[in-house]
Amino acid sequence: MIVLSGTIGAGKTSLTEMLADHLGSKAFYESVDDNPILPLFYENPKKYGFLLQIYFLNKRLAQIKAARATGMRNILDRSIYEDALLFQLTADLDRATQTEVDIYKSLVDNMMAEIAGVEDVKNPDLLIHVRVSFDTMLARIKKRGRSFEQIDENPDLYDYYKELNKRYDDWFDAYDRSPKVQIDGDRFDFVADAEARAKVLEMIDSKLAEVQDK
Repeated sequence: MIVLSGTIGAGKTSLTEMLADHLGSKAFYESVDDNPILPLFYENPKKYGFLLQIYFLNKRLAQIKAARATGMRNILDRSIYEDALLFQLTADLDRATQTEVDIYKSLVDNMMAEIAGVEDVKNPDLLIHVRVSFDTMLARIKKRGRSFEQIDENPDLYDYYKELNKRYDDWFDAYDRSPKVQIDGDRFDFVADAEARAKVLEMIDSKLAEVQDK
Protein backbone atom coordinates (compact mmCIF):
# COMPACT_ATOMS: atom_id res chain seq x y z
CA MET A 1 0.00 0.00 0.00
CA ILE A 2 1.34 3.40 -1.04
CA VAL A 3 -0.03 6.62 0.44
CA LEU A 4 0.33 10.20 -0.72
CA SER A 5 0.71 13.20 1.54
CA GLY A 6 0.94 16.93 1.02
CA THR A 7 -0.83 20.19 1.48
CA ILE A 8 -3.96 21.32 -0.36
CA GLY A 9 -3.22 21.72 -4.06
CA ALA A 10 0.02 19.73 -3.99
CA GLY A 11 -1.16 17.37 -6.73
CA LYS A 12 -1.79 14.25 -4.63
CA THR A 13 -4.88 13.17 -6.55
CA SER A 14 -3.18 13.60 -9.93
CA LEU A 15 -0.12 11.65 -8.83
CA THR A 16 -2.31 8.93 -7.34
CA GLU A 17 -4.03 8.46 -10.70
CA MET A 18 -0.69 8.40 -12.53
CA LEU A 19 0.80 5.89 -10.12
CA ALA A 20 -2.20 3.57 -10.27
CA ASP A 21 -1.96 3.53 -14.04
CA HIS A 22 1.83 3.13 -13.96
CA LEU A 23 1.76 0.25 -11.48
CA GLY A 24 -1.43 -1.38 -12.75
CA SER A 25 -3.07 -1.02 -9.35
CA LYS A 26 -6.17 0.56 -7.84
CA ALA A 27 -6.50 4.15 -6.62
CA PHE A 28 -8.43 5.21 -3.51
CA TYR A 29 -9.34 8.89 -3.40
CA GLU A 30 -10.07 11.26 -0.55
CA SER A 31 -13.75 12.12 -0.18
CA VAL A 32 -13.95 15.82 -1.15
CA ASP A 33 -16.53 16.58 -3.82
CA ASP A 34 -19.04 14.22 -2.17
CA ASN A 35 -18.15 15.30 1.37
CA PRO A 36 -21.20 16.98 2.97
CA ILE A 37 -19.19 18.29 5.95
CA LEU A 38 -16.33 20.04 4.15
CA PRO A 39 -18.25 23.11 2.88
CA LEU A 40 -19.78 23.51 6.35
CA PHE A 41 -16.31 23.40 7.90
CA TYR A 42 -15.04 26.22 5.69
CA GLU A 43 -18.07 28.29 6.67
CA ASN A 44 -17.80 27.55 10.40
CA PRO A 45 -14.63 25.61 11.34
CA LYS A 46 -15.17 25.92 15.07
CA LYS A 47 -18.56 24.23 14.86
CA TYR A 48 -17.73 21.53 12.29
CA GLY A 49 -13.99 20.86 12.76
CA PHE A 50 -14.37 17.81 15.00
CA LEU A 51 -17.18 16.36 12.90
CA LEU A 52 -15.06 16.75 9.75
CA GLN A 53 -12.16 14.86 11.31
CA ILE A 54 -14.44 12.02 12.38
CA TYR A 55 -15.87 11.87 8.86
CA PHE A 56 -12.38 11.62 7.35
CA LEU A 57 -11.25 9.09 9.95
CA ASN A 58 -14.15 6.80 9.11
CA LYS A 59 -13.48 7.07 5.37
CA ARG A 60 -9.72 6.53 5.68
CA LEU A 61 -10.05 3.45 7.89
CA ALA A 62 -12.45 1.94 5.34
CA GLN A 63 -9.98 2.71 2.54
CA ILE A 64 -7.04 1.13 4.39
CA LYS A 65 -8.99 -2.07 4.96
CA ALA A 66 -10.27 -2.16 1.38
CA ALA A 67 -6.81 -1.51 -0.06
CA ARG A 68 -5.18 -4.23 2.04
CA ALA A 69 -7.93 -6.73 1.25
CA THR A 70 -7.15 -6.74 -2.48
CA GLY A 71 -3.57 -7.95 -1.96
CA MET A 72 -2.42 -5.49 -4.64
CA ARG A 73 -0.06 -2.52 -4.39
CA ASN A 74 -2.83 0.06 -4.11
CA ILE A 75 -2.53 3.84 -3.87
CA LEU A 76 -4.28 6.10 -1.34
CA ASP A 77 -4.21 9.82 -2.08
CA ARG A 78 -4.09 10.88 1.58
CA SER A 79 -2.39 9.47 4.68
CA ILE A 80 -4.49 8.94 7.79
CA TYR A 81 -1.54 10.13 9.88
CA GLU A 82 -1.52 13.69 8.56
CA ASP A 83 -5.09 14.40 9.64
CA ALA A 84 -3.86 15.11 13.17
CA LEU A 85 -1.60 17.82 11.69
CA LEU A 86 -4.55 19.53 10.06
CA PHE A 87 -6.75 19.28 13.14
CA GLN A 88 -3.99 20.53 15.46
CA LEU A 89 -3.60 23.59 13.24
CA THR A 90 -7.35 24.15 13.38
CA ALA A 91 -7.12 24.18 17.20
CA ASP A 92 -4.03 26.41 17.24
CA LEU A 93 -5.95 28.94 15.18
CA ASP A 94 -8.76 28.77 17.77
CA ARG A 95 -11.11 27.02 15.37
CA ALA A 96 -11.32 23.90 17.55
CA THR A 97 -10.42 23.09 21.14
CA GLN A 98 -7.34 21.22 22.29
CA THR A 99 -9.63 18.83 24.11
CA GLU A 100 -11.27 17.91 20.80
CA VAL A 101 -7.83 17.34 19.25
CA ASP A 102 -6.70 15.14 22.14
CA ILE A 103 -9.90 13.07 21.95
CA TYR A 104 -9.46 12.71 18.18
CA LYS A 105 -5.84 11.55 18.50
CA SER A 106 -6.81 9.01 21.15
CA LEU A 107 -9.65 7.77 18.96
CA VAL A 108 -7.28 7.33 16.00
CA ASP A 109 -4.87 5.29 18.12
CA ASN A 110 -7.65 3.07 19.43
CA MET A 111 -9.27 2.52 16.04
CA MET A 112 -5.97 1.76 14.31
CA ALA A 113 -5.30 -0.84 16.98
CA GLU A 114 -8.57 -2.53 16.03
CA ILE A 115 -7.49 -3.17 12.44
CA ALA A 116 -6.82 -6.88 12.13
CA GLY A 117 -3.18 -7.87 11.96
CA VAL A 118 0.08 -6.34 13.03
CA GLU A 119 1.80 -3.04 12.31
CA ASP A 120 2.87 -3.85 8.77
CA VAL A 121 -0.74 -4.52 7.82
CA LYS A 122 -2.13 -1.14 8.78
CA ASN A 123 0.90 1.02 8.01
CA PRO A 124 1.78 1.84 4.39
CA ASP A 125 4.71 0.30 2.59
CA LEU A 126 5.72 3.73 1.28
CA LEU A 127 4.66 7.31 1.94
CA ILE A 128 5.16 9.83 -0.88
CA HIS A 129 5.14 13.48 0.17
CA VAL A 130 4.55 16.06 -2.55
CA ARG A 131 6.09 19.31 -1.32
CA VAL A 132 5.10 22.62 -2.92
CA SER A 133 5.82 26.24 -2.07
CA PHE A 134 3.14 28.47 -0.59
CA ASP A 135 2.81 30.40 -3.88
CA THR A 136 2.31 27.19 -5.84
CA MET A 137 -0.23 26.00 -3.30
CA LEU A 138 -2.27 29.20 -3.65
CA ALA A 139 -2.09 29.14 -7.45
CA ARG A 140 -3.37 25.57 -7.63
CA ILE A 141 -6.17 26.19 -5.13
CA LYS A 142 -7.30 29.10 -7.26
CA LYS A 143 -6.99 27.12 -10.49
CA ARG A 144 -9.13 24.19 -9.38
CA GLY A 145 -11.85 26.62 -8.37
CA ARG A 146 -13.64 25.06 -5.42
CA SER A 147 -15.56 28.05 -4.11
CA PHE A 148 -15.29 27.14 -0.42
CA GLU A 149 -11.46 26.98 -0.69
CA GLN A 150 -10.98 30.43 -2.22
CA ILE A 151 -9.29 33.24 -0.31
CA ASP A 152 -11.43 35.74 -2.23
CA GLU A 153 -14.46 34.15 -0.61
CA ASN A 154 -12.88 33.84 2.85
CA PRO A 155 -9.74 35.99 3.50
CA ASP A 156 -9.11 34.16 6.81
CA LEU A 157 -8.00 31.16 4.78
CA TYR A 158 -4.77 32.93 3.79
CA ASP A 159 -3.23 32.55 7.25
CA TYR A 160 -4.55 29.00 7.55
CA TYR A 161 -3.02 27.95 4.23
CA LYS A 162 0.30 29.64 4.98
CA GLU A 163 0.70 27.96 8.38
CA LEU A 164 -0.47 24.59 7.02
CA ASN A 165 2.10 24.66 4.24
CA LYS A 166 4.87 25.52 6.70
CA ARG A 167 3.99 22.75 9.15
CA TYR A 168 4.16 20.00 6.56
CA ASP A 169 7.96 20.14 6.48
CA ASP A 170 8.22 19.31 10.18
CA TRP A 171 5.52 16.67 9.83
CA PHE A 172 7.36 14.88 7.03
CA ASP A 173 10.70 15.06 8.88
CA ALA A 174 9.11 13.45 11.96
CA TYR A 175 7.13 10.80 10.07
CA ASP A 176 8.47 7.33 10.92
CA ARG A 177 5.59 4.91 10.26
CA SER A 178 7.08 3.61 7.00
CA PRO A 179 9.73 4.28 4.34
CA LYS A 180 9.18 7.68 2.73
CA VAL A 181 10.20 9.79 -0.24
CA GLN A 182 9.69 13.48 -0.97
CA ILE A 183 8.85 14.94 -4.40
CA ASP A 184 9.56 18.60 -5.17
CA GLY A 185 6.26 19.65 -6.71
CA ASP A 186 7.64 23.05 -7.78
CA ARG A 187 10.60 21.57 -9.62
CA PHE A 188 8.67 18.65 -11.10
CA ASP A 189 5.29 19.74 -12.48
CA PHE A 190 4.21 16.16 -13.14
CA VAL A 191 0.69 17.20 -14.13
CA ALA A 192 1.64 19.52 -17.02
CA ASP A 193 5.12 18.30 -17.97
CA ALA A 194 5.55 14.79 -19.42
CA GLU A 195 9.31 14.84 -18.81
CA ALA A 196 8.81 15.79 -15.16
CA ARG A 197 6.16 13.08 -14.85
CA ALA A 198 8.57 10.44 -16.15
CA LYS A 199 11.27 11.61 -13.74
CA VAL A 200 8.91 11.47 -10.74
CA LEU A 201 7.71 7.97 -11.63
CA GLU A 202 11.35 6.91 -12.01
CA MET A 203 12.14 8.28 -8.54
CA ILE A 204 9.22 6.39 -7.03
CA ASP A 205 10.13 3.17 -8.86
CA SER A 206 13.64 3.46 -7.45
CA LYS A 207 12.35 3.95 -3.92
CA LEU A 208 9.93 1.02 -4.24
CA ALA A 209 12.79 -1.21 -5.40
CA GLU A 210 14.81 -0.10 -2.39
CA VAL A 211 11.89 -0.88 -0.06
CA GLN A 212 11.40 -4.32 -1.59
CA ASP A 213 15.08 -5.18 -1.12
CA LYS A 214 14.86 -4.61 2.64
